[in-house]
Amino acid sequence: MPTPPIPAAFIEEITEREGDEGRAWLAQLPAAVEHCFEQWKLRPDGEPMHGYTAVVYPTVGVDGTPSALKLPWQDDETRDERLALSTWDGAGSVLLLDHDETGALLLERLDQARSLDGEPIGSAVEIAGGLLRRLAVAAPPLSRSLAAEAERWAADLPELWRELAEPLPRRMLDAALDACRNLGPEAGALLVNEDSHYLNVLAGTREPWLVIDPKPLTGDVEFGVIPLLWNRFTESTLDERFAGVVSAAGLDRDRALAWTLVRAVENWLGLTEDEDDDFPYPEVIRIAEWAVSQV
Repeated sequence: MPTPPIPAAFIEEITEREGDEGRAWLAQLPAAVEHCFEQWKLRPDGEPMHGYTAVVYPTVGVDGTPSALKLPWQDDETRDERLALSTWDGAGSVLLLDHDETGALLLERLDQARSLDGEPIGSAVEIAGGLLRRLAVAAPPLSRSLAAEAERWAADLPELWRELAEPLPRRMLDAALDACRNLGPEAGALLVNEDSHYLNVLAGTREPWLVIDPKPLTGDVEFGVIPLLWNRFTESTLDERFAGVVSAAGLDRDRALAWTLVRAVENWLGLTEDEDDDFPYPEVIRIAEWAVSQV
């Protein structure tokens, strides 16, 4: 049985974003897909899916067990996904069934049609916040740390702010830099998912809801708050949403507020530099303005 093709939209996404390096990776991807189907004795069981960084094939093993074959683009944010999933071992996250040296992941099959994005916002916040806390376990040896990221931002963001003609208020930048300098050196040693949002929590059978697609780093669990604010932004006020996440995840409010401001400022500057029109840019600005008013 022939292996399924690479979705055209995924090819376009990687090519536009990653350029020549992305085209080189895409050129070897069909052979990598075929190798994975052969080594794990899989057969296709549905149409391929994809996001911004990976293509996923619904599959079935020789024993009839449904699974999902994921082949991710490897970058700083995604290369430690296997380490995170193996550390969690299915407790609150999708279960990693197998992996290989290329970065391919064989995962348990979840219900792609049901995510927290379709649940009432109050329930979604409570569930997502609870998972954010539950998955904040002792970190394995990851390639990224919040301490190192904060040190880099403290050094780089002022220069970027000037290069971009000062697109945000100096007071806001200074507050974010203070947070980086004060909180960065004492950042924790927890496994933190910086991309925990409602579409990345799918319905499962072992547990009602399980996290997928982590972007892990070592640090403070409070660093993971902002995706739960800018997604589904209009469905509650920022005061309500932030309070809900802090309560559900049992967070330190001041630390969560400080890291939310840092991430909002860093995203604001990064999106301005990239001229990225696809990201929820107005939401980032409003979160930054709200956060700096609270500190």
